[in-house]
Amino acid sequence: MRLLRSTTHPSLNQKKGHAFHRQAARGIILDGENILMLYTQRYHDYSIPGGGIDEGEEVRTGLLRELKEETGAKQIEIISEFGCYEEFRPWQKAGFDRIHMESFCFVCTVHPELGETQFEPHEIQNGMRPLWINIHQAIAHNEDTIANSPKKGMSIERETYLLKRIVHELL
Repeated sequence: MRLLRSTTHPSLNQKKGHAFHRQAARGIILDGENILMLYTQRYHDYSIPGGGIDEGEEVRTGLLRELKEETGAKQIEIISEFGCYEEFRPWQKAGFDRIHMESFCFVCTVHPELGETQFEPHEIQNGMRPLWINIHQAIAHNEDTIANSPKKGMSIERETYLLKRIVHELL
């Protein structure tokens, strides 16, 4: 899969150190200029649905599982690879000082009607919910959060970059 971008958090001087490696799969689901997103109240941002791949799980299998859990999507079809976004960020777990995160993004289709979600407790606590939104509105919202909100999480820069790239390449 092509590398879309590789970033290192400003607080990390180098890519060296004890890094925890995590892989994630994310689904780009478009309906015209509308995109299926996750809104997270805690961070006041929009993100592409998907999440961590379990140990021993194939990336595409993990994507299907995550899309069902986070959006309640049905009739999911993976159309094509879009690309990988790689990032190095600080990590707060024992034995590691950073995380090496690879987000594998795929273009998908789903049935437009979403079913029940199966959020994890922290996702419920963070106020996460799936919704269809105009992609340009999602970009503008995330850019406003980046510029003005103290609540923003570390993933918003990745998400906003990916949304802009989707507009450029897929719309």
